[in-house]
This record gives sequence, structure tokens and C-alpha cells, in this order.
Amino acid sequence: MLRFAANLSMMYNEVPFLERFAAAAADGFEAVEYLFPYDFQAADIAERLQAHKLTQALFNLPPGNWAAGERGLACLPGREQEFAQSIDTALPYALATGVRRIHVMAGLEPAGSQAPVLRRTYIENLRLACDRLGEHGIAVMIEPINRRDMPGYFLNHQAQAHAICAEVDRPNIRVQMDFYHCQIVEGDLASRLQQHFAGIGHIQIAGVPDRHEPDEGEVSYPYLFDLLESLEYSSYIGCEYRPRAGTTAGLGWLKAYWQKKSR
Repeated sequence: MLRFAANLSMMYNEVPFLERFAAAAADGFEAVEYLFPYDFQAADIAERLQAHKLTQALFNLPPGNWAAGERGLACLPGREQEFAQSIDTALPYALATGVRRIHVMAGLEPAGSQAPVLRRTYIENLRLACDRLGEHGIAVMIEPINRRDMPGYFLNHQAQAHAICAEVDRPNIRVQMDFYHCQIVEGDLASRLQQHFAGIGHIQIAGVPDRHEPDEGEVSYPYLFDLLESLEYSSYIGCEYRPRAGTTAGLGWLKAYWQKKSR
């Protein structure tokens, strides 16, 4: 049976962040993920995870100045020291929560930048992250993101991401395949999943095109869930979507999956 993680940055926004752990557990989730934990104390998050018997599936390295529009540092020349410091910031949260996967956001292409320079910077920063985080048994995730939602983002295609992983050449780097982003950029989800499966370390889902529950739109998630089971996918699937209304009220798709598997 597939395992799902509630994304607490998008789901359960009806309550404050630290209360979302209890809400997710009450709905039957065994794991959670979110974008960033850094506005809260690591000990407070760890306490919620332990109290509600939740696994921390994933979070992101600090992305730079998110409020000012930055979306990662890893590909940005001249920001290498800040990137290294972001690893120092994330490590106490990783150790407190027991997370085994951290997403490193690539960043937006600066105006006038040269793609080979960005790629070279990205590769070197990813090697640093892999080496530093690997000392603690943590894998580095990189995620292709569509440019409709995030204009100018450096990493967009599945093949591009897997080629970068090969060049980084570290045992603890994997691709985070978000079906929502992949469908918008490339489509052909089943074939891309099968082609790149060995290099995928985390999967995320949302309905396309509106990023609501995965029970509407142009993607057949029941088909993809069957395919993931046939491939023996064993990591968590992050539910990174914006509920149409209440989070709990919108979980009919997940309850249907659980009921199907319990027969």
C-alpha cells in the first residue's frame, strides 16, 4: 500500500502551523512534509511529531529571501557562502525531526546570467550539500518545477534533473518528481516515471491544472497509484495541493484509496 504525507504548508491552513500535525494525524496520515520549518523551534516541531506518531518525510533547505521572491540559492553564482550557511541552518531541524530527505531548491535564473555558469554553480553546491548531509544519512532531493507557477526557475525537466544527478555523482542525490509540475511541463507521466524510476527519491501530487485535490483535472491518479504499486515504490507521496475548501472534507480521494486497499 502506498504511503502519503500531508503537506502542512498547503493543507490544514484552517489552524496555525503547529496545530496542523495533530490535524493530519487525526485524518490518518502517518507522515508530514512542508516547505520550511525555520520560523519555529526545532524542538517544538519534534515534540509534535513524537506526540502524534508522525514521520517527517521532507522539508526544504532555506531558499534565500522567500518574501522578496527568491526561490533557492543553489544555482546562484556569488551566493556560495550563503548556501553553505543554509545547510548549517537546516541541520539542527533535520537532526531533531529525523528527516531523511531534504529538498535543495535551485533558484531563479538571474537576468543576464549564462546557463553554463549557473549549472556549474548548481553542481558544486549540490555536491557540498550531499557531502554535508550525507554524513547524517540524509538524501538530497532536486525538483523540476514548472515556469508557469515559478517563472525563471532553473530546473524544469525530468531528464535535466537526472543528468544533473549523474554529474553530481554522489550516492545520496535523487530527483523529487512532482506529478503536478511534470504534467504541466512535459506530460507523459507514466512513461517518465518508468524511465527514471531508479533515480526518484520522493513523489508529490496535486490535481492539474488548478493544484487542488488529486481527484479532478487531467491526471488519472488511480492509474498512477496502481503503477507506483507495480513498481514497488516505497517512499512517501507528498500531498502538495491546495484544498478546494476544508482540508478534511477534501480527503475523499484518499479514503477511497484506503478502502480499496483494505478489501
